[in-house]
Amino acid sequence: MRPKVTIVIPFYNCAYVDQALQSALEQTYGPLEIIVVDDGSTEHVDMLQAYLPYIHYLGKSNGGTASALNHGIRHASGEYIAWLSSDDTYHRDKINNQVSFMVENGAYISHTNFNFINQYSQVTSYQAAAVFPSMTEFYRFFQQGNPVNGCTVMFKKELFAHIGLFDELLPYTHDLDMWYRVMIAGYPFPFLNESLVNYRWHDEMGTKKHWPAVEREYNITQARYRDRFSQVLSGLSS
Repeated sequence: MRPKVTIVIPFYNCAYVDQALQSALEQTYGPLEIIVVDDGSTEHVDMLQAYLPYIHYLGKSNGGTASALNHGIRHASGEYIAWLSSDDTYHRDKINNQVSFMVENGAYISHTNFNFINQYSQVTSYQAAAVFPSMTEFYRFFQQGNPVNGCTVMFKKELFAHIGLFDELLPYTHDLDMWYRVMIAGYPFPFLNESLVNYRWHDEMGTKKHWPAVEREYNITQARYRDRFSQVLSGLSS
């Protein structure tokens, strides 16, 4: 029997949530569970109405993406968990191909390539992820940026019992913080070089609207892990 997968969709006042949900429902894989975590939305909630028979809807007070992800993870019944932002979309075979990849590799976490799309859902850049010749080069890149798109990531739920959930005190770099904890704990982070996610770049996204705050928090998170991660890099190089 194939492992059950839970897709967690954090949602806050997003006008694209119906497209995210449609892409989740059109997955070729099963068994599948879709959890939408409404993080205190005041707009576009009506877009969920038609999908309620097919999803698990969880409401909560506004606490940010990390808190919404954690709320969904705690309620997830799947052996694997995928994160889908409410403004992004999955390709039909995203879950199927990534589960197969993780089972083959015995992986607790993995990420994939992706395309950029605009506000009209038009692809503006194909195969947009950075691709590295080795795991060592992939790890080294973290010293200058975050090469992992969160919505391409799939986790074994068991992983969170070992390293904890997302840090809810980090509004913008909860993903980078998680990747550091994964790597420092010694879990391989394999890459499936297939574009299975459409990552939407638009004027209302948090990264654009709050860039100065994102940059400040990014620098703090990098400093927090610099010494411990340097030890991991030294071990890879030796």
